[in-house]
Amino acid sequence: MFYKIKVRTHVRVSPDKFSEDIKKAVLDTLNKQFEGYISKDLGAVIAVSEITDIGEGVIISGDGAAYYDTEFNIFTFKPELQEVVLGKINDITDFGAFMDIGPLDGMIHVSQTMDDFVSFSKGNVLTGKESKKNLKVGDKCRARIIAISYKDQTSPKIGLTMRQLKLGSLSWIEQDLKKEKKVVKKK
Repeated sequence: MFYKIKVRTHVRVSPDKFSEDIKKAVLDTLNKQFEGYISKDLGAVIAVSEITDIGEGVIISGDGAAYYDTEFNIFTFKPELQEVVLGKINDITDFGAFMDIGPLDGMIHVSQTMDDFVSFSKGNVLTGKESKKNLKVGDKCRARIIAISYKDQTSPKIGLTMRQLKLGSLSWIEQDLKKEKKVVKKK
């Protein structure tokens, strides 16, 4: 889920930025500091959106830089358990598929791709034995988050499933909805 979060911290502005407008210098410093930042508490920081307050600067002897107590807003993507996400398959391996769900990728183990025996072909396609459903790179899909691990802060692991009702490739979901409409019309 995407969030807008208010954060307060001390920002170090180096002396070479003293000639710039203070708001611009602080914003540049914050963007460099938070660009690509990932944590369990904040998720994946996308951008610093705005500075809401800059306190008076303090210069610490021996450093020469100015430190500003600053309050600002950031946009983050923090995945949550059981959240349904939309994404695009960007890689398929013999053990599963990787789905781009925004700033992070999620992994769908081969056993979680569909309710069927799944085989992997050399063309990087996962195919259901009985259903004949195919999953390939570029497919747009809907999945549910079933596991999140921040063990490696730089690369959190997100486990996904598509083995539930109304999940999977959007083309599968569309076909299932057409079948349901036909059944309702016959009744």
